Amino acid sequence: MPFRTLSVAIFTALASPLAQAAPAAGASDLDTVFVTASRMHSSLRETLVPAQVIDRAEIERSQARDLPGLLQGRAGIQISNQGGPGKVSTIFMRGAESDHVLVLLDGIRIGTATAGFAAIQDIPVDQIERIEIVRGPRSSLYGSEAIGGVIQIFTRRSDGAITPRARLGVGSHALRESSAGIGGRSGHAWFGVDAAFQRTDGIDACRGSGTLLEGCFVDEPDRDGYRNRSLNLRGGLDLADGLTLEANALHADALNEYDGSIFGGNESHNVQQVTGATLGYAPSEVVRLTAQAGRAYDKSTTYFYDEGNGTRSDVGRFDTRRDTAALQAGFDLAPTQALSLGFDWQSDNVESMTAYAVTRRDTFATFAEYQARFGAHRLQASARHDDNEQFGGHGTGSLGWGMDLSRGIRLRATAGTGFKAPTFNDLYYPGSESPDLRPERSRSVNLGVSQDGEGWNWTFDVFESRIDDLIVLLYPPPDYLGTGLNIEQARIRGAELTFAVAAAGWDLRGELGHVDPRDRSEGVNHDNLLARRARNTARLDIDRDFGELRIGSTLRAASGRFDNLANTVRVAGYGTLDLRVAWAFDPDWTLEARASNLLDKAYETIAWYNQPGREYGLALRWAPVAR
Repeated sequence: MPFRTLSVAIFTALASPLAQAAPAAGASDLDTVFVTASRMHSSLRETLVPAQVIDRAEIERSQARDLPGLLQGRAGIQISNQGGPGKVSTIFMRGAESDHVLVLLDGIRIGTATAGFAAIQDIPVDQIERIEIVRGPRSSLYGSEAIGGVIQIFTRRSDGAITPRARLGVGSHALRESSAGIGGRSGHAWFGVDAAFQRTDGIDACRGSGTLLEGCFVDEPDRDGYRNRSLNLRGGLDLADGLTLEANALHADALNEYDGSIFGGNESHNVQQVTGATLGYAPSEVVRLTAQAGRAYDKSTTYFYDEGNGTRSDVGRFDTRRDTAALQAGFDLAPTQALSLGFDWQSDNVESMTAYAVTRRDTFATFAEYQARFGAHRLQASARHDDNEQFGGHGTGSLGWGMDLSRGIRLRATAGTGFKAPTFNDLYYPGSESPDLRPERSRSVNLGVSQDGEGWNWTFDVFESRIDDLIVLLYPPPDYLGTGLNIEQARIRGAELTFAVAAAGWDLRGELGHVDPRDRSEGVNHDNLLARRARNTARLDIDRDFGELRIGSTLRAASGRFDNLANTVRVAGYGTLDLRVAWAFDPDWTLEARASNLLDKAYETIAWYNQPGREYGLALRWAPVAR
């Protein structure tokens, strides 16, 4: 019901403004530079795969206080969260698994090598400059993990005059947060330094169950808090004509409380540290060379805190390190043709209090991509070969075609293959080892149409993916086995509609998604829905400026979903409404206020795990205007 209601609202809002929209800024900047889809600089308008950009202006306008909240409800994206701020949050993109989404930070592959996904809840939004999202397989350029799509996060960067910035905020559940930074360019060098702090008493993460293997296994009705401290450093230097050097480092230190037991702990100390450097050289206007190296370090230590006697015991420790390096050469073969050739290396390493049978594996890969425009037609083709130390060679490829029609209409069709190597947890987690698991392989197609106008645009895509040997963990009862297994095949079909329009002073952005993820293997679960994916999702953002005042709202909705592969545990659908207001009472100062989940909707994205009810927030932002 919430999905139907919001769908009607979006289509009603879309129907009339599109016919009368006047030229306006803010609907979408389709000429913005976009690199994630092709690993080459191009414009968002020219990208053949479904893609989206969230820039700093939109991040501030949304007043989102964490990355899961910023991404939730975007086309093709669903977030599952284990009980509020700072709790484990996983991304399902286009119905694929949570470890089928590759997350990059400033070009460096991040995510724990044990669990296989990135701890997005610990990446502070105050450290983010922009986010590029690509929906659909990109294994032909990035290798393993990119079956569902790619999300690249770029941290704060200042390339103009040296200016400071700061923000202070408070909110419900004793939220207190602050951030400050400075950055800019001087001569041939630029730099940026940003620090952020966030703390909240949180909510009761799990509604509790003392029954074995149900919910969080315990009944612990208390608030589960969260604290995050982060520091981000970025800088660059123009060494010579055409030669540049850039470096980046992000350190995020988080302490998370949750409902758990002496066996699994109820507190965790998580550290994410990402460092990288990029050397770029353009000896001519038609040749570009790039070398990049980086390290993503993920450390998680789990504790059990006994409130009765005030003692804290160490339950477990998982440290993973991902070292990566890449060489890439780009060539402009003609004014409308480009070729890119590259080499990737990756080494995953695991250290743990519990013994893993294998603790390291390396991957070497080569890739190539060709892009061309012939009149109204566009072509994009890429191929990659990965040599995985454990699973041997895997070849992937993609092919895309686009055509420009009159009145700003564009057609596009893409097809691609992907693969995903099992994680260390899939294979060797002590007590639930599955060393015989096979890599997952996918085949996907996408058909899309879009139209750009003066102050408005829309896109519509339909897609299908087939994933062979999909790795699933059967949970909760009656499925629970504690081990992973390959299912023969999963089939995912879906459609996405997005639009942006600026008309009569209003900025509207809408995103609708439908996905049908099915287990197509023979057996008792044949044709069941895959776990934790809602079939329908929607998001509508509405904003307007009234001089110094800006008001806005965000509506999100999702239909029901099943929490297990047997489809016996159902999680109800929901709809939420957020309101926000920002008052720029001075060119350098802005006062922000927000009300999240204004209707105080009780809902879950994972069975047994609560989501925050109605919350309020107030913040003061200082961003001096260069004079």
